[in-house]
Amino acid sequence: MSVLYAAAGGIATLTLNRPESRNALNLDMCERLIAFAQESSSNPAIKLVLVRANGPVFCAGADLKERQGMSGAAVRERRMKGFAAYAALEALPMPAVAVLEGPAVGSGCEIAGACDFIVATPAASFRTPEAVRGTVGATQRLPRILGKRLAKDMMFTGRELSAQEAREAGLVSRLVTASDLEGILEEIGKTILNAPRQSLRLAKRCIDRGVDLDPKGALDAELAAIEEQLATGNWMGRK
Repeated sequence: MSVLYAAAGGIATLTLNRPESRNALNLDMCERLIAFAQESSSNPAIKLVLVRANGPVFCAGADLKERQGMSGAAVRERRMKGFAAYAALEALPMPAVAVLEGPAVGSGCEIAGACDFIVATPAASFRTPEAVRGTVGATQRLPRILGKRLAKDMMFTGRELSAQEAREAGLVSRLVTASDLEGILEEIGKTILNAPRQSLRLAKRCIDRGVDLDPKGALDAELAAIEEQLATGNWMGRK
């Protein structure tokens, strides 16, 4: 199976599983990411989603071999399915964490960027060479995280960001050794699992919507979330 799904103890793990192809993103992977994101969203037991990969590469980008012989319409449909997969991860109502232990290229950066934050080891790296390869992609999420100048540098020159550079630029939230990774994930999971589901959902919604609003609109969104929480009686973990 191109993407594995496991759910246990309130945590769902989606694992890219085409290591023989460096986890290059194909149509089947897109469809499975969408399906598993929807399954996680509809499962009331799930409070955290981890997105990981088998093999030394997180994702080498789009599967270009799949596109050989495709018509323009088929390529367009495949690209739209990729957009839908990224959007499905981004729309998860619970926290989603990308776990990178190797390079993310193109679509790999989109998958990681669609998650709420990234935990990486020093083996991780980030590259968006779409423009230098004659296509367009990964132009929206990274500029919002890195700023447009660094995102343009990566896009126009194919520059690779090391895990350390990505940490300094704000793309990677936590840079940890490979030996410490599982322990850090366990700590993150324990904290999130102990937090009230509704407050996590509302906080995520406020942040995601608020960054695209003016300050007043963003504060109004936060006040609406506070009112929603008060209305349910679920305030400060009282319910």
